[in-house]
Amino acid sequence: MPEQHDILSDAEREALAVVSAPVPAKPLVLVVDDDAVNREALTLYLKSRGIDCVGADGAEEARLYLHYQQRIGLMITDLRMQPEDGLELIRKVRESERAALSIIVVSGDTDVEEAVGAMHLGVVDFLLKPVDLDRLLELVKKELKID
Repeated sequence: MPEQHDILSDAEREALAVVSAPVPAKPLVLVVDDDAVNREALTLYLKSRGIDCVGADGAEEARLYLHYQQRIGLMITDLRMQPEDGLELIRKVRESERAALSIIVVSGDTDVEEAVGAMHLGVVDFLLKPVDLDRLLELVKKELKID
């Protein structure tokens, strides 16, 4: 039987691998706020800047998204929510399989103790409402590693 030679060179094989590799899914931002106006405003702002995002109307819905949607690479959450507040949501995320998730807190009504508590839970940053949208976008892009 004659010896078989490779048809492709190493360079051609590498080029083919790049072309045929699956495109990684774009990361998704989860915006959590029980106030529909605030949630929609942040979601629409981020979408207008090319960021894929989805909104959750509270902690329970947020945990469902985190469990079923693996594309979520960042969560932005309010602290003052009912029936479960944002600090409790962050604690539960830190105890879950998504413990390493980047989290940004956005809150309008907070005290120093809550802010410190959030920072101790390893949040990326704590932004006060009204939110500095340029700063928020900068943080989102940095955490998602996009330009």
